Amino acid sequence: MSGTVEDSMTERVQEQAAVNDGLVLFGGNGDLALRMLFPSLCFLEAEGLLPEGLPVLATGRSAMDDDVFRALVREALERRAPEAVATGAADRLLARTHYIAADVTHLEEFKRIGVRLQALKMSNPLFYLSVSPSLYTSICQGLLAAGLTSGEARVVMEKPIGKDLASSRVINDQVQAAFSEERIFRIDHYLGKETVQNLIALRFANTLFEPLWNNLTIDHVQITIAETQGVGDRWPYYDEYGAMGDMVQNHMMQLLCLVAMEPPSDLQPDSVRNEKVKVLRSLRPIGRAEVAQNVVRGQYAKGVVGGQQVTGYAEEKGSESQTETFVAIQAHIDNWRWAGVPFYLRTGKRLPDRDTEIYIQFKGVPHSIFAGESRQDLQPNSLLIRLQPEEDIVLRLMNQRPGLSLDGMRLESLPLSLSLKTVHKTPSRRRIAYERLILDALNGNSTLFVRRDEVEKAWEWVDGVNDAWRRAGLPPKPYAAGSWGPAGAFALIEREGRAWRED
Repeated sequence: MSGTVEDSMTERVQEQAAVNDGLVLFGGNGDLALRMLFPSLCFLEAEGLLPEGLPVLATGRSAMDDDVFRALVREALERRAPEAVATGAADRLLARTHYIAADVTHLEEFKRIGVRLQALKMSNPLFYLSVSPSLYTSICQGLLAAGLTSGEARVVMEKPIGKDLASSRVINDQVQAAFSEERIFRIDHYLGKETVQNLIALRFANTLFEPLWNNLTIDHVQITIAETQGVGDRWPYYDEYGAMGDMVQNHMMQLLCLVAMEPPSDLQPDSVRNEKVKVLRSLRPIGRAEVAQNVVRGQYAKGVVGGQQVTGYAEEKGSESQTETFVAIQAHIDNWRWAGVPFYLRTGKRLPDRDTEIYIQFKGVPHSIFAGESRQDLQPNSLLIRLQPEEDIVLRLMNQRPGLSLDGMRLESLPLSLSLKTVHKTPSRRRIAYERLILDALNGNSTLFVRRDEVEKAWEWVDGVNDAWRRAGLPPKPYAAGSWGPAGAFALIEREGRAWRED
C-alpha cells in the first residue's frame, strides 16, 4: 500500500526538481551520521537508488584523512548495515566518500570547503546539517559567503529548530537568507517511517475509513511516544528543551497533523503541508486557566527499568531541575471534523516500554442487541497504528466467539493486522526512516519535510503551554522510573471515563 503512495510522491516532484549532484554532511563523523545517515546511504546504494556516482563529502572538527575516515565509516556500516556491505555497496559508496576537517564557526573555512567541492565536481550539492541547531546559522552564512548556495543547492536541517518561537524565527530568517524556502528541507525522521506514510494511504485510498474519520464515529485519539532510556549525559540539551520542545513540538505535532488533516487535493508537497498547517491553526490554545486541568508534567526519579535500578533525572544532572521528562496533554482541534473529540498526547523518558503508536477508538454501537453476559464483552472498534518497536496497523472488530453456550451469543474482539512484515515476506529488513528522506531530499521532493509555517505554528502552541506553566507556577511531578508517569496522567483521561491503551 505505501509503495504506491511513495512512488506517486517521488514521480510527481521529479518532473520538476533537479537531482543534487553531491552530498555534503556537516557533522559527518558524529553519532547521527555514523548510526543512521551512512547506513541509509549504503542501503540506497545497494538498491541502486542513489544518483549514479554521487560523491559524498563529510566535514568535522577532528583531523583525519580520507582513508582514516573511510575506515571509521566502514566499521559503522559493518555494525548497522551488514546486508548492504555484503553486496559490495559499502565499497562503492566509500570509494566516493571524502572528508575535510573544518571549524564551521570560521567563515574562511568555507573557502576550503568550496575548493574541495569544485574538485569533486559538485555544483548543486545537498548540504545536510547533522550538527547542533546552534550551528545552523553560522554554516548557512558561511556557505552563502563562499558562494555555495546558488542554483539547485539544498539544505537539510534536523529538528527541533530553535527552542521557542522567537529563536526559531531567527534561525529560519538567517537560513532563508542563504536558501529559498523551497530549497530548505526540515527533517523529522518520524515522517520517513513506512507506517506513517501508510497512514496517508489508509485514510485517503480506502473508502472504508474516510467517511468514519470524524467526530460522528470517533470517540477519542491517543498518541504515545514512550522511551525506556533516560536522558543521561544529554541533560544539558534536555534542560534547554524539555519534553515539550524535544518531542511534543517535534514528532507529536507531526503525527497529530497527519491523523487530523483534511484530504489534500493531491500529493504535491504544498498540498499536503497546507492541510497540516490548518490543523495547527485549529489547535485550541491552552492558557493559564486550563493548563492544570489539561496538561500533566513529570520528571523521572530513581526506579527500576527492565529489571535494572536506574537513577533519576536530578541525579544525572547533579542538581535539582524544573525540566519535564514526561508530558501528558488533552488537546482539542476546533473545527467541524473534530469538534468534541479529545486528542490525548503522552510522551516520556524512563517509561516501562519503548513504544510509539497512534490509537483511534471509535464510539460504541448506539444500542446493543446482545443480552446477558455477552453485553459485557461488547467493545468499541479501534484502530492501532504502531510505529515502534514493530510497525503495524491493527483494526479490532467484534466477532462471535466459537463454541456452544446456553448463555446466548458470546462476543470477542479480534485483530485484523496490516503488518507489512507479515504481508511482504521480503524484504525482511526494516527500512531506516532516513533512507526515504535522504532519497526525497536529493530529488527535491519536500512532501515529507516540514515547512517554516508548520514549525512556527507548532512552537506558538507549545510556547503557550510553557508560558501557562510558568505563570501558574506548576513544577513537574516526580514519577518512578519504570512507571507510566505521574498519577495525574491517569486522572487526565480517566475523569472522562476513558483509559490509556496499554498492552
